[in-house]
Amino acid sequence: MTIKAGDTMPEGRFTIMKADGPGSVSSKEFFEGKKVVLFSVPGAFTPTCSRQHLPGFVEKAAEFQQKGVNTIACMAVNDVFVMDAWGKSVHADGKVTMLADGNGDYARALGLELDATGFGMGKRGQRFALVVDNGKVAQVFVEEAGKFKVSSAEHVLASL
Repeated sequence: MTIKAGDTMPEGRFTIMKADGPGSVSSKEFFEGKKVVLFSVPGAFTPTCSRQHLPGFVEKAAEFQQKGVNTIACMAVNDVFVMDAWGKSVHADGKVTMLADGNGDYARALGLELDATGFGMGKRGQRFALVVDNGKVAQVFVEEAGKFKVSSAEHVLASL
């Protein structure tokens, strides 16, 4: 079942890069007590994701903060080392938290898995954005296949 507004974020874990190496954070710990914009991309370093999606959120991080967003997070079905390198390549530090969903478990838990085996990419997460307030989903923006509009930083920011 696909996550919808009003739902509680499912339990799960993300891998994140900490100062001393890979670490882990629970979804409860990550979403509880704050307003989070979580966006997902099909893959790090892929064209639309690298040229528009992640950079848009990095560039507009201060505007999200002014609208009451405590944390912006980018999730992808990639390992923590790839997510860390990708975040560094677009200067995401302090602006966007890079969450690795290495096996796609969290994308599946959200009901937003993408079968990209036809492109040689395996199972991934769909392109989407969620506004989460204290662990509850406030807004859901899921892209149609091959599109990039409703999950963009500009669209999500305008919805707040």
